[in-house]
Amino acid sequence: DPSLKRTYSGAASGKGAAYAWTGDKNIGSGRMEIIESSPPSRIVLRLDFSEPFEAHNEVLFRLEPRGDATTLTQAMYGPSPYMSKVMGIFFDMDKMVGEKYDEGLASIKAIAEKPL
Repeated sequence: DPSLKRTYSGAASGKGAAYAWTGDKNIGSGRMEIIESSPPSRIVLRLDFSEPFEAHNEVLFRLEPRGDATTLTQAMYGPSPYMSKVMGIFFDMDKMVGEKYDEGLASIKAIAEKPL
């Protein structure tokens, strides 16, 4: 969404750093905040969506050293409200969310491997 509006608040980095967005009907609006940061192995985010539907989740990033590389895993936890259950009947939510996870992890990989 070219007209996406972003705002940053809280700490400059680490625990308490927050990012909010407002976009078109495809992007919606929401906010995420780092609620735990344990470098170099763990980051936990609170992820709140307000539009197009309300949802509240925690996202965990776990980093595990493997020789001269690092394995990054990501998981999202939270309640499944009624609207999410209804959408799950008509849409493959694992596929929809999974594609976004893959895109995000690919972006993180590209940034991490970019030469200094």
